[in-house]
Amino acid sequence: MDIELVYLRTNSRQKRFCCEAFIFQRRLDLSKILKNKSFFLFGPRSTGKTTLIETALPQAKVYDLLDDEVFNRLALEPKLIEQEVEDLKKIIVIDEIQKLPKLLDEVHRLIKKDNRTFLLTGSSSRKMRRGGSNLLGGRAWEANLFPLTSAEIPNFDLMTYFQRGGLPHIYPSKNYEEELKSYVNLYLKEEIVVEGLSKKYDYFLRFLDVMALSNGQELNYDQLGSDAQVPPRTLQNYVQVLEDTLMGYQLKPFLKTRTRKAIARSKFFLFDIGVVGKLSKRGLVQKGSPLFGSVFEHFIINEIKAFLSYNRIDEDLCFWRSTSGFEVDCIVGQKLAIEIKSTKLVSKSDLKGLKALNEEKLIKKSIVISMDPTRRQITPEITVYPWQEFLTQLWAGKILDFFHI
Repeated sequence: MDIELVYLRTNSRQKRFCCEAFIFQRRLDLSKILKNKSFFLFGPRSTGKTTLIETALPQAKVYDLLDDEVFNRLALEPKLIEQEVEDLKKIIVIDEIQKLPKLLDEVHRLIKKDNRTFLLTGSSSRKMRRGGSNLLGGRAWEANLFPLTSAEIPNFDLMTYFQRGGLPHIYPSKNYEEELKSYVNLYLKEEIVVEGLSKKYDYFLRFLDVMALSNGQELNYDQLGSDAQVPPRTLQNYVQVLEDTLMGYQLKPFLKTRTRKAIARSKFFLFDIGVVGKLSKRGLVQKGSPLFGSVFEHFIINEIKAFLSYNRIDEDLCFWRSTSGFEVDCIVGQKLAIEIKSTKLVSKSDLKGLKALNEEKLIKKSIVISMDPTRRQITPEITVYPWQEFLTQLWAGKILDFFHI
């Protein structure tokens, strides 16, 4: 596992450096994925891409395009990469590749000519696609880096995570509120400018507020447009911006049921719990509250999404709601149906959605993730998992056979 070090807290009054060291063991194995293929590595800013590269690939040749000198040299002469890296087996990292997309032509040439291995990082591929950049024609695959998961944080604390989220520099910070405020203000403003939305700045900010307040709910463009005072067509474009910049994702509807017709709208989740909290101004998350239940669902779905991505498991992640009101929070492929309950004691009355879905005989296994203290078989078809045990087994690849790496 790759290790990321985060150092915090200086005391200038004592005129010395003191720090708390937090070691995050990242679950994205860069060495493993780069054995046979070059990769694009995308992820929202501050998810830790640069630090992960430094710790996971210490022998790689790194070109950081945020460094003006490096940028200028490669802008003038892209062939410097070939001239400076003589070892054909050495991994070459180009950090923030979207800053100089014309380098992709040289990368393409070197992969084709010498089978070189590249890791190309950025916040998303949106800016490169929009500019008609060379995306290497399948010669590089794509991996994503997410905020920290429970498996990457030593002595993980659920309520701390619910307040702070999983950005590596924010989770351990004692000034996490200021850090979140700074991240939301600076990062989102930069994205608005970069994505060409600066002329509609007020519209986009209203849209973000509404999306944060409706996080985890179904995408009803007419209603959201009315709430944000943004035309539905513009709203769809803004949602696409969030997806393309990896700041949010759609949980697609599961539409394969035959007996009970399914709702066809997606749900939308922003990428980080702490960012949602800051944007929505929702305040402290209290155990037992309705807010706790919605944040708990968001947390579990984020964990599953990150696990599937890091382990290169190509299964759809969906939810199901019938027109008659039955609902299941999360479905992985057609293998696992998951109901997420924040209650301390799941009862059979909590299983209506899973039972209705099981009657369709489409899903292999059904479970409930809850605050229950112990695992139990509540019906012959449905197992209740304490959230801690579920996540431990998930990240160990033991929930279902198809999860094994």
